[in-house]
Amino acid sequence: MPLWDHLLLDCRLATMAETGQAYGAVENAALGWKAGVITYAGPQSGLPGKPAELAAQVDSAGNAWITPGLIDCHTHLVFAGNRAEEFAHRLSGTSYEEIARRGGGIVSTVTKTRTASEDELFTQSLPRAQALLNDGVTTLEIKSGYGLNLESETKMLRVARRIGAELGISVRTTFLGAHALPPEFAGRQADYVDEICVRMLPAIAHAKLADAVDAFCEGIAFAPSEVRRVFEAARALGLRVKLHADQLSDLGGAALAAEFAALSADHLEYTSEAGVRALAAACTVATMLPAAFYTLRESKLPPIRLLREHGVPVAVASDVNPGTSPVLSLRTAMNMACTLFRMTPEEALRGATVNAARALGLADRGTLQAGKRADFVVWDVDHPAELSYWIGGNPLRRTFIEGREI
Repeated sequence: MPLWDHLLLDCRLATMAETGQAYGAVENAALGWKAGVITYAGPQSGLPGKPAELAAQVDSAGNAWITPGLIDCHTHLVFAGNRAEEFAHRLSGTSYEEIARRGGGIVSTVTKTRTASEDELFTQSLPRAQALLNDGVTTLEIKSGYGLNLESETKMLRVARRIGAELGISVRTTFLGAHALPPEFAGRQADYVDEICVRMLPAIAHAKLADAVDAFCEGIAFAPSEVRRVFEAARALGLRVKLHADQLSDLGGAALAAEFAALSADHLEYTSEAGVRALAAACTVATMLPAAFYTLRESKLPPIRLLREHGVPVAVASDVNPGTSPVLSLRTAMNMACTLFRMTPEEALRGATVNAARALGLADRGTLQAGKRADFVVWDVDHPAELSYWIGGNPLRRTFIEGREI
């Protein structure tokens, strides 16, 4: 009886493992798997037997490059409607903060999302997830945050889980009730924080709809003291946390995230060196969201050099959302991370694989190594750097999730 289910020969592997080689590369390689788990990832010459005797199915990859499946660790892709009209306002000089204070921004999407039925929300959101899957994404994080009441937040989280089941893609869900102040709580922000901590969070945890809890720590959103309350409630319920931190100002968001051993702190344009040190000490991932930086035409760069110097793992994500990151390609975000933030193509690919897995608390994927999930993509490229180099086009040839070709 064959040892493995499937074996790919004649390939080049960008394993993204720490091997001392760029991209953890292995030339003249083979990749084998069984029951959704990688059994062999290494030189073809090192196979423990004849290919036909090792696996039930043997294919040639034709010297193609194979990488771990891409992981988009920060998205808001479940929502109704869009905010194309705000795009025009921003181009005429209106700031993101001004739009939000006028009742636009997040709150405008909340209105549309609340009124959409669950089926309508699923129908509108599914193509966005499909676009990411077509781009090489095999694991996807989806946040709530456009419902801002228990009924609509749980609706969003159910739709996110439904998308995963429909596409056969791995979806992690994040509760983002502390995203904006809903209209019915105008002037009563403390009461809304109570609503999150006392009613919404326990109900969502009891229903097992969220894998993590997020918050938006910013002057136009929630103060550090309010985020602290939310995180304390999440911790009491056994839920890990993530944070939108230091995007528009330095409120100490990175340090706050680190204090709660957050999985990730995201954005970080205004993070100080003290914040970077705190992330390093807490082993919290710094997630870059360059498409939002691009869309908002920001000029304050995140502290990439400091993150490198202090050894903070850096992830890259699309931040798909209707207001500040209408991008449906993680590879485009990788290109932006290189072009705008001066990350290297290897750093960008690492940010969308192994470090993105860490940002979701997933130790079973992100590299091509024996024992890891058989999530991988076969690409029509001559070098892994092309995954960050090209804007547009689609070099994807084949996608496997848990060993199943999608």
